[in-house]
Amino acid sequence: MSAHDSDVHTISPELPAMFDGMKLAAVATVLYVIVRCLNLKSPTAPPDLTYQDTPLNRFLLKSCPQLTKEYIPPLLWGKSGHLQTALYGKLGRVSSPHPTGIRKYLPMQDGATATFDLFEPLGDHRTGDDITMVICPGIGNHSEKHYIRTFVDYAQKDGYRCAVLNHLGALPNIELTSPRMFTYGCTWEFAAMVGYIKRAYPETQLIVVGFSLGGNIVCKFLGENRTNQERVLCCVSVCQGYSALRAQETFLQWDQFRRFYNFLMADNMKKIILSHRYHGCPVTDFRAKCFPAVSDFQCLM
Repeated sequence: MSAHDSDVHTISPELPAMFDGMKLAAVATVLYVIVRCLNLKSPTAPPDLTYQDTPLNRFLLKSCPQLTKEYIPPLLWGKSGHLQTALYGKLGRVSSPHPTGIRKYLPMQDGATATFDLFEPLGDHRTGDDITMVICPGIGNHSEKHYIRTFVDYAQKDGYRCAVLNHLGALPNIELTSPRMFTYGCTWEFAAMVGYIKRAYPETQLIVVGFSLGGNIVCKFLGENRTNQERVLCCVSVCQGYSALRAQETFLQWDQFRRFYNFLMADNMKKIILSHRYHGCPVTDFRAKCFPAVSDFQCLM
């Protein structure tokens, strides 16, 4: 027997064991990623509540005991925001309702054209009152998004009128009439929509609702002027961000795929901006024609 043959017979029995070890390591890695991404080891707990000790808040806590109970999410998907996002992104498109509304166009002072969709209630409200939900969607969103359509459908069936702002530039079939899109702090379009509702329905009361970026806009709108709070019953802010600077640091991290979500949102914003690159005022006339006063730039900052 040659030395070469001896080496072959010596090494060969070790190869299956090495491959088995690699398989076990791969399986362990996959299981770790699944457990980490699905948050399967995260403990259940009651929600953290931040509130002032007032008679109204005590009444709300007493009337809604679920707010103080331990939240036990559904098995597997209930603990993972990633899986919930993916499931709703697919399943929500299959069974999403299609409420019928009327699109309204509001000319703005700077030449922009704000739009919102108005949905009438499908029945009487249980209190007998006329109540309108004025809704501000999330970043780059509008009334045709699936989560907005689902929310409006539920609200209509419970007797609410709904007015949904279409963020300036977000609708693919509505061209810009000025070189301005929606921004994180500008309340002009939302204020115009609320003003229209108050004039068109002088007896209606308002419930202000904002999702994500829309939560920032509606809270800013209500705090800008006390008159903006007239006829407002309450404000509901869903998943609102509080600090853009701190959020930026978080989105640049790879933990929990945050950087991946940052890429998706940035890519969506890029598509919206590029879809309007040939519309609006010429760049040379930007300041003189559309924003003659320095104060007009306040909403862009």
